[in-house]
Amino acid sequence: MGELRAYAALAGAQFRSVTSYRTSFLVEVIGNMGATVFDVLTVFVLFRATPEVGGFTLEQAVLVVGLSAAGFTLADMLVGNVDGLKNYVRTGTLDAVLVRPLPALPQLLLMDMPLRKTLRVVFGFVVLSGAVAVNDIDWTPARLVLIVAAPLAACVFFGSIFVISASLAFWWVDSGQVGSAFTYGGRDFTSYPVTVYGEWFRALFAYALGFAFVAYQPALALLGRADPLGLPAWAGFVSPLVALLAAAIAAGVWRAGIRRYRSTGS
Repeated sequence: MGELRAYAALAGAQFRSVTSYRTSFLVEVIGNMGATVFDVLTVFVLFRATPEVGGFTLEQAVLVVGLSAAGFTLADMLVGNVDGLKNYVRTGTLDAVLVRPLPALPQLLLMDMPLRKTLRVVFGFVVLSGAVAVNDIDWTPARLVLIVAAPLAACVFFGSIFVISASLAFWWVDSGQVGSAFTYGGRDFTSYPVTVYGEWFRALFAYALGFAFVAYQPALALLGRADPLGLPAWAGFVSPLVALLAAAIAAGVWRAGIRRYRSTGS
C-alpha cells in the first residue's frame, strides 16, 4: 500500500504539472493527435491509386492500421517517455531515481507521463472500432476475445520495444536514433500488410522480431482469411504470447542495464 501511495503521489504531481497551463495543455493534446491521423490518412491516399495493396482491400487494410494504431498509441502514452532515460544517464540524475525505495522503471514512467497524448489513444481506438464496423467479421467466442486481446498485446509488445531501445542508453548513451528505428519504425511497419514488403525484410522484421503478430496476423484471424505466406490459422491468436515473450526479453535487458549503470561520477 505504501508503494501504491507513492506511485499515486508521483502520478498526481505529474497531472497537476501538465494541467497547470490548461490552454497550452489542450493545444498539445490536439496537436499530438496529428501523427496518428496522418498514419491513417496515408493508407487512404495509397488506396486512391489501387483497389488492393498486398492482397488487402481498403476496409481490410484499415483493420490492420487500426490494430497497430490502438496498440502503439496506448504504449506510447504509458511507456514511450522511457525514451528520456538517455538524458537521465547522461546527466547522472538517474541516481536520484535509484536511491528511492521504489523500482526504477515505474518511477521513470510516472515522472513524465505524456498525458498530452491521450487524444491519440482515443483516435487509435476509434479507427479500430470503425474498421471492425466496416468489415464483415464472423464473430465467434475466439474472435471476440481476440479483438480485445490484440490491441492490448500490441501495447505490451510496443512497450517492450520502447524499454529495450531505451535500455541501450546504459551501453551507448547516444542510441536514440537506433531505438527509434524499432519503435516508431515498427509502428510504420505494422500499419500495412506484411505482404507488401520484400522477402528478407519481411523475414527479419515481421517474423524474426515478431512485428507481424502486432496487427497483420490478428487481422487475418479476425477476417477469417488464410495467410498468403502460409502460416496456419492459429498464428493470428498467438499475439498475447508473442507480447509476453517480448516483455520477458525487455525485463531481462532492463535488469542487465541497471546492473551495469555506474553513474556519471565513475
